[in-house]
This record gives sequence, structure tokens and C-alpha cells, in this order.
Amino acid sequence: MAEVIQAGWWGLVAGSALLLGAALGYGVRVPQKVIALVMAFGAGVLLSAVSFELIDEAYDEGGLGPAVIGTLIGATAYTVGNLWLARRGARHRKRSGHHSGQAQPSEKEQSGSGLALALGALLDGIPESAVIGVSLLDGGAVSAVTVTAVFISNIPEGLSSSAGMRRAGRGKGYVFGVWGAIAAASTASAVLGYTVVGGFSTAVIAAVTAVAAGAILAMIADTMIPEAFEEAHLAIGLVTVSGFLISFALSHM
Repeated sequence: MAEVIQAGWWGLVAGSALLLGAALGYGVRVPQKVIALVMAFGAGVLLSAVSFELIDEAYDEGGLGPAVIGTLIGATAYTVGNLWLARRGARHRKRSGHHSGQAQPSEKEQSGSGLALALGALLDGIPESAVIGVSLLDGGAVSAVTVTAVFISNIPEGLSSSAGMRRAGRGKGYVFGVWGAIAAASTASAVLGYTVVGGFSTAVIAAVTAVAAGAILAMIADTMIPEAFEEAHLAIGLVTVSGFLISFALSHM
């Protein structure tokens, strides 16, 4: 029971970063370049965590087959879900709306886009939170690197997306309702990652870990990197590598 509570707690901690970012994005006019740089840094941190915490662990536990197959399944599932949501108005859900051609649509412009944005945020957050719970299965202690990576990446996600929601005319209740619900879903996802996956064999756990890793990698490429590149393309490489190296250092301490 103690480990279940621990899984939920760390899922809530990581998910609360979305609310923090949403509060900043809705209430403070953060410069676009700052948002982009933080997004690039978060992408680098997540890339390192996926490489050295998730896929590496899946390979060690289950071998090359489950690691490769799981990663491809995760990336495919995320891409299919992302394409479906993009057609319903969630294509630019991480965009702050600074560029009119890449702004989030209002409900008047595209009916149902508000729900699509909320589902898109859920699609982005569930794999990240699930691996927090799964990480507890290896030695009974949560992966500090995974929690740190998810927390850091969630701040610019919430920040940029909530700013875009505000520009699209969505009210405070909608914005904080969405991110509060996603934070709660992050908690539940971490708990389910521990309780449900923990009952499976080592090979299945390895495959599930790889599925989450593939979904996160696809999310980074589809939504985080484009937002960062839009505003800080000259610096994005260096900032992303910096995030990667810091996360790499944490995973080897």
C-alpha cells in the first residue's frame, strides 16, 4: 500500500507542473523565446530519460525484441491518436498562439476543438505519468530522473498551451479545469502503472515500459520540438543538448 501511495504522490507532483505552467501561461505574459527555450530544454531532458531510463531498462529486462516492438507500438499509437485529434482542432495544442497561422482554434472557428485540446493534453500526459508508477517496480523506489524529466517538461507544456487557450478565447474555468483534470489523471496513471503492470511478467513490464517510451518520443517530435523550433531555432540544438546532458548526469549519479 505504501508504494501505491508513493506512486500516486509522485504522479501528482509531476502533474502539478502542468498547473504551475498553466498559471504562468494564463496570468503572465512570458516572452515567446523563453517558452521555446524551456520547451527545448524539457525535450532534451525527456529524450535522455527515455534513452537511459526507459528503453535501456526495457532492453535489460526483456531483451531487444520487447524493447523494439513496444517502442514501435507506443509511437504508432500516439501518432494515430495525435492525427485523429489534429483533425478536430488539437494540432497546435502546445502553441501559445503567437503566430496566427499556427494558433489554437476557438470553439466558434472549430466546434469541438476544446474537447480535442483536452484529450490531446491527456494523450501527452498519460505515458509520462504511467512510467513513474512502473519505475517503482524496479527496487521499490521511484526513478528520480523520470519524475524530474516529466516535471520539467510539463511546465512549458502547460505554459504554452494555456497561453494559446487564452488567446483562443477560452476562459479561466476551462483552462484550469483542463489542467487540473490532467494533473488528477497523472496521479491515477502513475498508480495504475504500478498496480496493473506490476502483476505481469518481466517481459510484459519491459514491453509496457517501451510502449510508454515510444509514445513519449513521438510526442517530443510531434509537439514539443516544433513549438521550440518556431521561436528559438538558432539556439534549440544547444539548449536541447544541455537538457539531455543534465538528465544523463542525474541518471548516473
